[in-house]
Amino acid sequence: MTHITFYEKPGCGGNAKQRALLAAAGHTLEVRNLLRWRWTPRTLFAFLEPLPVHEWFNRAAPDIKSGRIVPESLDAGSALALLLAQPLLIRRPLMEAGDTRMVGFDTARVHAWVGLGLPEGLSHPPRSFEGCAAAMGDCATAPH
Repeated sequence: MTHITFYEKPGCGGNAKQRALLAAAGHTLEVRNLLRWRWTPRTLFAFLEPLPVHEWFNRAAPDIKSGRIVPESLDAGSALALLLAQPLLIRRPLMEAGDTRMVGFDTARVHAWVGLGLPEGLSHPPRSFEGCAAAMGDCATAPH
């Protein structure tokens, strides 16, 4: 199977479910703390570049939920600087295998990328496990 570097927010229930799906499919994971990783503009932008700027952000982050930060109003340079300064705002997980990177965890996209080992009788991957709120309550605020 595939070796995946998985950048997560420790303690996030959504990330735990995402890791479990990948492991159950036989993938090996190198788990890294997204909040404490030493991101540079170049290393973080390598993940984000293919996406529209507003898709770079964790919609469960308090500053976004409250409206203090409106991702749709930011240009790429301002958004990247903000994400580097406040990693809690980064949409997660960030995943990397070989030269391929992915932001977020849309199960259909992940399944097409590395395979998720569908249970018998299931013809498509389960719903998205994007973000913490979908899993075990909102864990966006705890800095871990």
